[in-house]
Amino acid sequence: MKALCIAVVAASLVACASTPTVNTDFDPAANFGAYRTYSWAVKPTAGSPLVQQRIVDGINARLQAKGMREVPQGDIALAAHTVTDRKQTLDTFYTGTGMGGWGWRGGWGGGMGNATTTVRTYEVGTLVLDMFDTRTKQAVWRGTASSTVPSSPDKINAAVETALDKMLAGFPPAATAGR
Repeated sequence: MKALCIAVVAASLVACASTPTVNTDFDPAANFGAYRTYSWAVKPTAGSPLVQQRIVDGINARLQAKGMREVPQGDIALAAHTVTDRKQTLDTFYTGTGMGGWGWRGGWGGGMGNATTTVRTYEVGTLVLDMFDTRTKQAVWRGTASSTVPSSPDKINAAVETALDKMLAGFPPAATAGR
């Protein structure tokens, strides 16, 4: 039973690490159809310069695939930021009956069971991408992606790609009535 609980928790953590939480917001009054070019105002400063470059390259590739072009002074200014935060969780596993010592037949069952609690420390990484209209200097779009930071470079790269795919999938947004 203990092995099953550990397997379920491990599978849950792997699922969380591979599926970032992504949110986007935009100014419904912004005319996204008029934006054809972009420039970088602030590039992210990730822990690793390689990850930082992969984030910039990934954003560039996705925007260019949508017909936008990077220029020194674009219609949109991009500002990207990354932050990591250490989190802790307590994992408690119970053995025994968990019935306070009462046995099957209603009598005293002999042991109370055991509980083992372990502290697990992990990092959560968040990427924030803001877009500003360079003419009006107003924010027009924001995307955030947050996930548990994997331990291997290959998994970090995959997490960055997944986060960027999800974050920029609906860009440019279509104006919605009543938003």
